[in-house]
Amino acid sequence: MKLTKKSHACVRLEKDGRVLVLDPGTFSEEDATLGADAVLVTHEHLDHFDEGRLRAVLEANPAAAVWTLKSVAEQLSAAFPGRVHTVGHGDAFTAAGFDVQVHGELHAVIHPDIPRVTNVGYLVDGGKLFHPGDALTVPDRPVETLMLPVMAPWNKISEVIDYVREVKPQRAYDIHDALLTDLARPIYDRQIGALGGTEHLRLAPGGSAEL
Repeated sequence: MKLTKKSHACVRLEKDGRVLVLDPGTFSEEDATLGADAVLVTHEHLDHFDEGRLRAVLEANPAAAVWTLKSVAEQLSAAFPGRVHTVGHGDAFTAAGFDVQVHGELHAVIHPDIPRVTNVGYLVDGGKLFHPGDALTVPDRPVETLMLPVMAPWNKISEVIDYVREVKPQRAYDIHDALLTDLARPIYDRQIGALGGTEHLRLAPGGSAEL
């Protein structure tokens, strides 16, 4: 499996000539969904979900499909019958040749006065990779590669470190990092790397790694 990091929370996975894209939001590059066979969206916030971009994917490729939660699916399903699938915690499906399991139910708390929206995470190919969206969800099985939300209005670095410790992945790659300045990145790298208990890695947008 090839992992390619796009800006912020978006990643592309490639295997056997097929492409699965997770969370191509408005912070991600225009080419983030180029050639996608399937797209997974964790929740409705614009940095993870761009309605126009998903419509473009579905229009460009009649075989492409989207898996997401109800609040996102409702915005697309009428125009693309049978191609936008609603999922929730505990569901399992195959998308673009990848086996996917759904974990989690709610977005992390931003502030008690802000209602929490639904958020799901996606465990790919039996634990090869886990993308939690905007929550610190711990799957019920081992994770090889954790996509780690390092900087958000809803988290702090102690929570990020404790999340890595709880999941215990073989490695953790940064996501949700568009708000993290280059000046601060070494601090996060040092502290997560030293205290998380696993290999902590970072890819620049467009960078790739084999998993």
